[in-house]
Amino acid sequence: MQAIVSVSGLSKVYATGFRALNGVTLDVRRGEIFALLGPNGAGKTTLINVICGVATATAGRVLVGGHDIVGEYRAARSMIGLVPQELTTDAFETVWATVSFSRGLFGHRRNPALVERVLRDLSLWDKRDSTIMTLSGGMKRRVLVAKALAHEPEILFLDEPTAGVDVELRQDMWQLVRRLRDSGVTIILTTHYLEEAEQLAERIGVINKGEMILVEEKAAIMRKFGNRRVIVTLQTPAGRLPESLAAYALELSPDGGQVTYTCDTSQRDTGIRPLLQALDAAGLPFADLQTKESSLEEIFVGLLRDKP
Repeated sequence: MQAIVSVSGLSKVYATGFRALNGVTLDVRRGEIFALLGPNGAGKTTLINVICGVATATAGRVLVGGHDIVGEYRAARSMIGLVPQELTTDAFETVWATVSFSRGLFGHRRNPALVERVLRDLSLWDKRDSTIMTLSGGMKRRVLVAKALAHEPEILFLDEPTAGVDVELRQDMWQLVRRLRDSGVTIILTTHYLEEAEQLAERIGVINKGEMILVEEKAAIMRKFGNRRVIVTLQTPAGRLPESLAAYALELSPDGGQVTYTCDTSQRDTGIRPLLQALDAAGLPFADLQTKESSLEEIFVGLLRDKP
């Protein structure tokens, strides 16, 4: 699929000598939801700021829709909507005025119908005449999204879009992100809510210490790095596990009532059926069986732990 954002060998070194980005290369496909994950200070916001022209790279190149972000800044930047982490907007302006003004910044003519649609989509229509300072934190974040959408960008960057908002608003934002993707907008988001990335993203990139350590389809990540834990409840608690079961590396619960078996989800044969047969042969028939797949959060933590 065609890349709408192409990053090549991108580095950012500050005057202090701190290297925030180190040779980052990344392609984001047109029309996808791409989640950029990493711990605090990993370089997520710096990468977004460089792509959006807010910060200048020390080395490397960024193309947005084929336009160089430095040499063709206006053409590249016009394709981008940016929702920053910080709730930065004019506190004394009304919602309507600040969203309309944002559209004008990109040289677009007034379009009250479009502004109304954006405000309605974000449940801001009844707040259109309210000043920004009177809004809650969640509402202010919606206003930032409305501002970013006012000039009809093809790419929307969401830097921690649901930070500090309640669960209901987070669900509303997820629905909006999906609708935007369905309308053809490419979404690039950073988030500390791993559930958010798991719910929304089609591909995931993991950045750590300024370097991209992984870029892959979400399903492939879950399959490659995840595992399945099979929890077997025994009919009769066991004091210990017989040697005949040693090959399965089972964990016996403290009360002896359950054994846990971890299998590799990348393998076609997970070995669950032979395990149950082996338990029965060892005089430990099972009464119940449940499975638990690795979450993206568990995989993410494991990736960072294993990376030197």
